[in-house]
Amino acid sequence: MPDHVHLLLSIPPKYSVSSFMGYLKGKSTVMLFEKHANLKYKFGNRNFWATGYYVSTVGLNEATIRKYIQDQEKEDIMKDKLTKKEYKNPFKG
Repeated sequence: MPDHVHLLLSIPPKYSVSSFMGYLKGKSTVMLFEKHANLKYKFGNRNFWATGYYVSTVGLNEATIRKYIQDQEKEDIMKDKLTKKEYKNPFKG
């Protein structure tokens, strides 16, 4: 997604969710900055990822959640096709 990420993960019980998310966000930021150096200058010392995250257990709903994540991208693509983007500034002569 252009402004957020959906992940369906299985984390071993020996790792806490907060430590795993800290590692995931930290390592992915380093990897992104290595691959795309311009992002490092754009974000500077500010955080690349948002401060928080949302976590929920899956249980028996794994198939439903997996389908939601897959359909979310299709839905966003359809919305982008329907959106008319205005490329001219209407307030400029």
